[in-house]
Amino acid sequence: MPIQIEIISPEKVLVSREVDMVVMPGAEGDIAAMPERAPMMLLLRGGVVSLYENDAVTDRFFVGGGFADMTATRCTILADKAEPVSEISIDNATATLEALTEAWDKADKTDISRLDVLQDKILSVRAEIEAGSSAS
Repeated sequence: MPIQIEIISPEKVLVSREVDMVVMPGAEGDIAAMPERAPMMLLLRGGVVSLYENDAVTDRFFVGGGFADMTATRCTILADKAEPVSEISIDNATATLEALTEAWDKADKTDISRLDVLQDKILSVRAEIEAGSSAS
């Protein structure tokens, strides 16, 4: 029995099809969405979503964070940013990391909420670089 997966970015729906399992980067650790799973909402961190069919990974997508809504028959991922791992530009991600690092260095270290946002973005871009490097 398959599960319906949708990965939606602000620009478009990247995926809408049935798969056997989805493994995604939850904020607390990786988690799998499978048929008959109890419903749950999940905060995502930057990382790779892997789609499985017949016990093999068929597709990998990088998400820059977002939310996942899982039920017994469906998993909907609303991603802040999403793209196939094969399309990641290491050069663009590296430039983004450099800009974020510079923003971190210049940030008011007493502004904890700003530092938290920057830290989340830095971790997400590092995960993007790692995902892109593994795809090469």
